Amino acid sequence: MKITKVETLLLSRMHELERQWVTSRFRVIKADCPIVVIHTDEGLTGIGEACAYGIPRLISEWVDWLSIELIGKNPLDSRIVPHPNGRSSAHDCAVAGIDCALWDLKGQAAGKRVSELLTAKPLEKVRLYASSGCRYDWRIRPEQLIDEALDYINQGLTAMKFRIGTEWSWDGVTVDRFLGLVRELAQTVNGRMELMLDGNQRLTEEQALPIAKELDRLGFAWFEEPIPQLDVAGYARLNAAVDLPITGGEQWTTVEQFRPYFEKRAYAIVQPDAGWCGITELMRIAEMADHYNVDLCPHSWHNGLMGMANAHAVAALPHPRVLELCMIQGPLQWEIFAEKPAIQDGWLALPARPGLGVQLAEGLTERFPYIEGDYMVQVTR
Repeated sequence: MKITKVETLLLSRMHELERQWVTSRFRVIKADCPIVVIHTDEGLTGIGEACAYGIPRLISEWVDWLSIELIGKNPLDSRIVPHPNGRSSAHDCAVAGIDCALWDLKGQAAGKRVSELLTAKPLEKVRLYASSGCRYDWRIRPEQLIDEALDYINQGLTAMKFRIGTEWSWDGVTVDRFLGLVRELAQTVNGRMELMLDGNQRLTEEQALPIAKELDRLGFAWFEEPIPQLDVAGYARLNAAVDLPITGGEQWTTVEQFRPYFEKRAYAIVQPDAGWCGITELMRIAEMADHYNVDLCPHSWHNGLMGMANAHAVAALPHPRVLELCMIQGPLQWEIFAEKPAIQDGWLALPARPGLGVQLAEGLTERFPYIEGDYMVQVTR
């Protein structure tokens, strides 16, 4: 079998006004989805989603450049797999899309799910956590966060991650005021779902420490990226100060980038993304994490194809936990598929089909034509 063509489908969908959301200083106005498609001379086609944070148009350019070394090669030959370099998001997201598509092809050729290629006895389904909590506005009814959590409970989800809301300086938000909302949320949820907090690197260490201690007291599952990611020493101090897992690393794409965090015990859970680093590198990171007794819960924020790649990885981990499910991506998330994977009671069942187990719907580029420009605009108040 030989690779005959590598292409990138660039898809977009503008959010309706009511679907747009503001967090920090940004309003998100559209959803993007770059999909790498690898064709072969035997009729098999592999697909993989690249994380749109790499900028879709640049990802496509990198895929075109990397494909020069792929055309005519055997997709089952692991030596042809490109590697992330940890320096360029566009490059590494392109590599990730190619890598996931190659795993899809390997699974189809072997008649096995990707998870079955990664480990002997993978999970048949993975538990999801609702990822959002980034639509509430400190100026306009922050209690929307609590309404959102109750809605997810009604949908059968058993865990939720939320963010810290709109820019705190706009409305004089303090750590105490934020924790007041957190306590109200925890009291309302009342043990019906696990809770996680993502700081999006927006806090100082002085702000993060009392928040971490209170989250620990409240029984939160983790505290994600509370401070700027390059502050390894700060992460190590926070991680040592509480039993609550301090997590991060979604933007790191090589195992080498995680080395100082492992060695200094800066993360209790690492969160690479198969759409950002590829399945191959994610599993390398997982192996090193296991050596340091650190768990892995992948970042998986965008669309369903990226979610499926991360789901197969989670199903194959030595200590599988949960998979992130973006709750605000809109129709583009699942309507890229001919058939949506089964989700029931907060669990995603891995399809029985080989490879990643999903097929693209027809006419995607006509239905979701790519829209140039950033997915978000800056907000000032």
